[in-house]
Order: sequence, then C-alpha cells, then structure tokens
Amino acid sequence: MAGVTDRPDPPAAAGEREMLEAWLEFHRATLLTKCAGLTDDQLGTRSAPPSSLSLLGLVRHAAQVERNWFRAAFTDDAEPLFASDLEAFDVETADAATDFARLRAEVEHSRRVAAALSTLDARGTGIRGGERIAPSLRWVYVHMIEEYARHNGHADLLRERIDGVVGV
Repeated sequence: MAGVTDRPDPPAAAGEREMLEAWLEFHRATLLTKCAGLTDDQLGTRSAPPSSLSLLGLVRHAAQVERNWFRAAFTDDAEPLFASDLEAFDVETADAATDFARLRAEVEHSRRVAAALSTLDARGTGIRGGERIAPSLRWVYVHMIEEYARHNGHADLLRERIDGVVGV
C-alpha cells in the first residue's frame, strides 16, 4: 500500500554528509512506515477535534516541505503544492495514492538536487517566516531531519490511535 516496512539503519560513525543523508532517509522512511498497511480512511483519520492532523495530512505536508527546501530553495523552479499548511492538512478530498506518489517524487527530486551540490556549504535561496534567507545544504538537511522527526512523533500517536500499533 502507501508506506514501506523497512528503514535504512543510519551508521554509527560516518562523515558529516553521509550521516545527515542517512538520518534524513531514516526519517523519510519512518513516516512511510507509520502509514503502511492502513486504508485510505484510516490515513485520513484526524487526531482529535478541532485538529485537522492526520497521517495523510503529514504526508502531504512532507511533500510540500521537500519541495520548498530542495526544489524551490536550490533550483527556484517550484510552485507550492498547496496554498498553505492548512490546505495540506485538509484531506477531505485528497487521494492517498496521488499524495504518496507526490511525496515519493518530491523526495527523489530532493535527492537529485542535493547530489548535484558539491558541498554542504552550498547556498540556496528560501523564505522562512516571510524573510528571505540563503540556507546552506547543511542547514536544509538539519531542518528536514527536525521536520520529519517532529512529525514522526505525531505519526506515532496517530497510528496508535488508529489501530493500536506502536513502535513501527
């Protein structure tokens, strides 16, 4: 179905770039693992009123964040996938298969963008909090790890609420 059931195990010791990439891959796979085996209805299950948080909303948000911090920040060739985070989390008319395919496509594009940058100090453009910044690839990696890790915590709770599964 939508997710995966295995995750890459980050190395205990490695160079900085390899370590950052490994942890980002681990967290990308963790989100998909949290979604594995669920129906479309389960993926759209909201955490608790009035929150619109759902696993599918997290997948849509992750695609938007991937696009913003790799495609838009380093190649300037991206329109946002959603007008806002609120729209990303609104899954009433969402299609899970489309959204998982979109996330996978954005992750693949992110990998290609990063691979084309020769150093972690390579600078992009970007907007954070309405202010233009020029993040380094290192900053983007650290931010993306933080982004996924935070939302994977939400995904843990959502998955447990949906079917009682913990620790995946």
